[in-house]
Amino acid sequence: MPRFDQPLSRENTCSVKFDARKAVFGREDVVPVWVADMDFAAPEAVTEALKQRAEHPVYGYTLFPESLYQSMIDWFRQRHGWEIRREWILMAPGVVPSLHAACLAYAGPGEGVIVQPPVYPPFFSSVKLTGRSVVENPLIADRTEDGEIRYTMDLEHLEACAARPENRVLMLCSPHNPVGRVWSEQELRSVLDIARRHDLVVLSDEIHCDLVFPDAPRHRMLATLAQPDDALVTAVAPSKSFNMPGLGLSALVIPDQSRRQAIKAVFDQMHLPQCNPFSVAGFEAGYREGGPWLDQLMAYLQGNRDYVVDAVSRLPGITTFAPEGTYLMWLDCRELGLDDAGLKRFFVQDAGVGMNPGISFGEPGTGFMRLNIGCPRQTLVEVLDRIEQALSAA
Repeated sequence: MPRFDQPLSRENTCSVKFDARKAVFGREDVVPVWVADMDFAAPEAVTEALKQRAEHPVYGYTLFPESLYQSMIDWFRQRHGWEIRREWILMAPGVVPSLHAACLAYAGPGEGVIVQPPVYPPFFSSVKLTGRSVVENPLIADRTEDGEIRYTMDLEHLEACAARPENRVLMLCSPHNPVGRVWSEQELRSVLDIARRHDLVVLSDEIHCDLVFPDAPRHRMLATLAQPDDALVTAVAPSKSFNMPGLGLSALVIPDQSRRQAIKAVFDQMHLPQCNPFSVAGFEAGYREGGPWLDQLMAYLQGNRDYVVDAVSRLPGITTFAPEGTYLMWLDCRELGLDDAGLKRFFVQDAGVGMNPGISFGEPGTGFMRLNIGCPRQTLVEVLDRIEQALSAA
């Protein structure tokens, strides 16, 4: 049985989350609940696969074995009801490089790529760094009867963005990071309809597709709703599902051969991906044997999520809501009356807590903070206690 409550020291392991605290926050003693990896040991099957590969002392140039592709095909058929053909799969060095490659493959210099903020920062940087234009289609933040924020897509505005011929690509985050929405089937069908009407390529980043809470709506892979000729690229990876993002391997599923060749050409120009023998071993082991671990993980994370919702409800000036997916929570701190710089200073200097500032997810994130709950419960207890004490002292 996985022991998610057992603390596991990650300091001095070259961990970005822990060992970059001084560089990111200016002090080393903050409790790090920011960058999106978890403080849990990966599934034992993954570790065993890496050990077995390490026992062969030659780590040379490596092929992608057919068993790797089959493990992925089997996983998505069994978990998501998605039938993937082997020829549709293009291995990639990570989802973020895939975002960059998609901008280069499907939009020309200066052409538009639509993003839906507040959203994962590389959605912006991949567009800007490739010389394309960011087109923002902000999510709508409504209040429920309980006073909680619920985010939805502004489909009317998306249609207007897509109707402009210079806008060529939509980057969809599904489930959404950082707001935790699992998009409904109707929302996803509407996205496909809009893309179809305006010849828009949709890059659907579904790296969090397995991280959906037991009490949440089912996640639908966009591809299971698409028509055969839809311009759809789906990005997936075992990295979030099994907590191994450092292994750096993902996959793109692209049914259309010409679109598949277009993005492959971008990778080929940079000689990517160079296949890593350990990435291959971890990728296949996760998809082949990680299911029971993942189910136990989501039950544990649901407890973490519910604890945070309850604890935050007692804090003045801060509210939150239960996400449907991901292990990330979105804290609304606007009632504290601080600007974004002041908000970061409060959490880092006064509370000693290292979170992601909401403003890094785009202008609609101003006044928010992103909290990573992929950690032992006692870490969250300390985080919330520190914040409560800082608020009391303010």
